[in-house]
Amino acid sequence: MTIRLLLTLCFLTSPLCLAGSKIIATGGASNIEGSAGGGIVPWAVINGYGSSGEWAATAFATQVGVDDFTLRVQGASVSYDNNWEWSFARQTFSLDTIGGELRQDVFGIKYHLAGELLYTAMPQLSLGLQYKKHRDFALPQAVGARDNSGIDLYLAASKVLFDQVAGRNLLLNATLRATKANQTGLLGFGNSNNNDYQLVFEGSAALLLNYNLALGVEFKQKPNELAFANEQHWRDIFAAWFVNKHLSLVAGYADLGSIAGLDQQQGYYLSIEGAW
Repeated sequence: MTIRLLLTLCFLTSPLCLAGSKIIATGGASNIEGSAGGGIVPWAVINGYGSSGEWAATAFATQVGVDDFTLRVQGASVSYDNNWEWSFARQTFSLDTIGGELRQDVFGIKYHLAGELLYTAMPQLSLGLQYKKHRDFALPQAVGARDNSGIDLYLAASKVLFDQVAGRNLLLNATLRATKANQTGLLGFGNSNNNDYQLVFEGSAALLLNYNLALGVEFKQKPNELAFANEQHWRDIFAAWFVNKHLSLVAGYADLGSIAGLDQQQGYYLSIEGAW
């Protein structure tokens, strides 16, 4: 995390760090899988502030701490033309009560298909792909996971509705994901009896209190494929502060349900992102 913070500060203080053309907050934040969105859900927006013909980049660090586990994520993304986004995230999942840790790398690509977040009646639609590679597969394999890698496909729709709640703008997002991942891949992919894709729903809503401050909620439906323990849906409540086009901070409350047989995993979500 320290390395990412230093890199962010270097870019923030560099005279070569020029903001892109997009309006502040329209690139969203970086979620735990590295792509632009909320905390746990990818949105249709493209990360950073690059508009037509422009490049943009982000780097982020996130920590989620619940009763028996801690998730730490570091990652970065590059985008071009407000149409293409390439992202990478390295996840480290500490088993604080059980002991040990699980690590996963997530490589993502997203393409803006149609529509616009702000300027058209049609929502912004984006298609995304994530290749996930587990780096510590012995434990997931022992509890029934079939593979140490997998591909998620998702289609996201995002739209800002103007003057919706007490004169303030409202962002809505809906994402459909096809996945074989157990606990987003942290417990491997598929099982010995079923290697089929599961179609799950993810959603977000964020109220824009002003041009750079938002309050939101998210829901992430999860498949339940491992027999040894229930996998439950995830939820969060967050506040996002887009300090400027180079720095954003997100803090929230996360409810991750039951993980590996340990119930009521609830706690905090913290994330910092630098953009240039």
